[in-house]
Amino acid sequence: MGDAIAEVLPYAVGIAISPVPIIAAILMLLSPRARSTGVGFLVGWAVGIAVAVTVFTLLSSLIPKAASGSSQPVVGTIKLLLGAGLLLLAVRQWRSRPKPGQEASLPAWMGAIDSMTTLRGLALAFALAAVNPKNLLLAAAAGVSLGAAGLTAGATAGAIAVFTLIAALSVALPVVAYLVASDRMRGPLQRLRAWLVQNNTAVMAVLLLVIGVVLIRDGIQAF
Repeated sequence: MGDAIAEVLPYAVGIAISPVPIIAAILMLLSPRARSTGVGFLVGWAVGIAVAVTVFTLLSSLIPKAASGSSQPVVGTIKLLLGAGLLLLAVRQWRSRPKPGQEASLPAWMGAIDSMTTLRGLALAFALAAVNPKNLLLAAAAGVSLGAAGLTAGATAGAIAVFTLIAALSVALPVVAYLVASDRMRGPLQRLRAWLVQNNTAVMAVLLLVIGVVLIRDGIQAF
């Protein structure tokens, strides 16, 4: 199981370093319903990640298993396609970055966060985790890797749990920190939000480029 977790670790980190859900979580923590919506958002984010990875892991079980030590052309082809998809997303993100001196703007839906209920916050987080194209590609890459690892059902469940924990950590940390010390966290959270808003596209472009290259390398090695 350790080798499988090590293989999918970059994909979990890729999901974790996602500025948009972190910004959304921070906005909820600065809203009137901070505690309830913040916790709801965290739950939805973690469940969405777990569901996406589980679905792709189950789907990968349909791929014909190759003999131990032999090439895996189907797995390799899937990883090459996923890597190419991430590279295309990286280019798109880089082109949409703010020009020098231009202030970045938030997505329109973030303007409604102040009035969100706990359930709507949970649903939003689930959608960001399980429907977002970048997360879907990363979850698919992790699922293919776990499905091809030949683990037992228990070991696979354990690997998915570890993957979900790591991927959800970036949202969990500000939520937990706010619950523990809400007054002291307001200032740092506001500064972090401002930095993430301005640098969102650049961070995502670099992240997607690196993980896309890793996926393409893994895909080539599978042949």
